[in-house]
Amino acid sequence: MSTEKTKPRRLRGHKDTATCCIASGSRPDVVVTSGDDGRLCWFDMRCREAQLVMDVSEEPISSMCFRPGNEDIIYVSSGKEVKCFDVNLATSWKPLQSYNYNKEDINQIVCNSKSSFLAAADDSGEVKIIDIHQQCLYKTLRSGHTSICSSVQFLPWRSWEVISGGLDSKLLMWDFSKGRSCEVMDFGLPDVTSSSSLGQCLNPAFVHAVAVPEVDMLDKLDKVCAVARGDGSVSVTSIESGLAAPKSKGSLKTRKGSQSKSKDGSSTTSVDDQGGKMLHLDSSMGGHSAAVSCVAFSLFGEKGKYIISGGNDCSVKLWNCSSYFHAGSSSSNSDFLYLNIILPEKVNWLCTRPAETNNLIVCDTSKVVKVYSVT
Repeated sequence: MSTEKTKPRRLRGHKDTATCCIASGSRPDVVVTSGDDGRLCWFDMRCREAQLVMDVSEEPISSMCFRPGNEDIIYVSSGKEVKCFDVNLATSWKPLQSYNYNKEDINQIVCNSKSSFLAAADDSGEVKIIDIHQQCLYKTLRSGHTSICSSVQFLPWRSWEVISGGLDSKLLMWDFSKGRSCEVMDFGLPDVTSSSSLGQCLNPAFVHAVAVPEVDMLDKLDKVCAVARGDGSVSVTSIESGLAAPKSKGSLKTRKGSQSKSKDGSSTTSVDDQGGKMLHLDSSMGGHSAAVSCVAFSLFGEKGKYIISGGNDCSVKLWNCSSYFHAGSSSSNSDFLYLNIILPEKVNWLCTRPAETNNLIVCDTSKVVKVYSVT
């Protein structure tokens, strides 16, 4: 493990805190950032300055995503609203569509790979599934989270399922065609094996963010989910054999636990009841000393080789977990952490791009976006 202290490239364009960043899949040099200033900044990484600045909201922008298959279209959430913009019409700053289905402020939006649905997770604990083609509300996913729903992701290998995480410390898998949860994992239940430090023992295991690999990463990673937790750890669990079907014993840092049924018939599983592989990346492995705010799978080099996490301890960590899920739990605790990057501010969000340089983009609590080159 090494610690990165080199001076990053800086992207300027925001007047207030940078909140989110996304990298284009079809145009590898394009990166878009958003901020509390209600602004979108489009950067071409081959250039020094922002190529386009869009003032699209009077409220802070909480999340954004491209429309897969047509990345001239971008979705933006601010307050309770989701807006859709065409970059080719950016000078007008007029949205193509606007969706106002959420009751409370939205925390994350995401499109599925077929560009047919958009999911919006909000402070009420609900997830709204919006039909993009029909431009209407398709389903409301409720009665799952008992607190803020902070993050949501479509499962690219399952057409009708999403996974969500919340500040009730729960990870839920939903069948959104039926509008109900089918599996629940509760990180808030006792799990002494993942509480290796005093801070992680006392801080709640809130789920701040979840990430799932792209389809072309599955041969290396299996069907897993990475979870950024409020107790400073990152949990990586096999969705197919762990969350969906806890049966057998035996995985790194797992123990026999309990399983119960919720009112809607879904099963609730404690973290230590995993039958499949569960990996806890915590302070005993050189992990975060404060809440983890974001997590992502790397797109540079060998796609999915690294899980990247950012936290309130002003650090970004690169974890090499591919060998664990591909070949088994033969690695020692010291083998997982590949790189530690120290920042001057707490991390809000991060993303990666498939390039040899300038491939890790980080939004912290300042208005300047940092760009690192990771090899």
